[in-house]
Amino acid sequence: MTQNPLAAYKETRVRTAGPAQLVVMLYEEAVKQCDRAIDYLDTDLKKKPANIEKINQALGKTQDIITELMASLDFEAGGDIAKDLFAIYVYFNKELTEANISKDLAKLKSVRTMLADLSSAWVVAATKAQGSSEERRSGVNIAG
Repeated sequence: MTQNPLAAYKETRVRTAGPAQLVVMLYEEAVKQCDRAIDYLDTDLKKKPANIEKINQALGKTQDIITELMASLDFEAGGDIAKDLFAIYVYFNKELTEANISKDLAKLKSVRTMLADLSSAWVVAATKAQGSSEERRSGVNIAG
């Protein structure tokens, strides 16, 4: 059985990613799903009532991703940062639920902006983590 090449690539990418890179992937997908919901919500719902279901699906996927991010927090190692992220994720899910119920584009765009900002921060952290693990593997000692 021949597998879809794109699906195979995505599966390999997930299997070979480190923990920080997986978080980045989750954020990227959450932003992508928010963008979908925004696009559907931005069109006239009266002309396309089917968009309501598409909005619900995209926001549901976004909330599933946020819940996965919540579940991945390590409160023991992460301390206050993990607690703060948990509070942010709870806020995101609340705002997304309200945005979905009222079809509030402003709330949705606000959450999307914050997700994108957090994603950018995680990209930097993942890059630094990857760089330091490569230095350890290559035997480079930057401490002197």
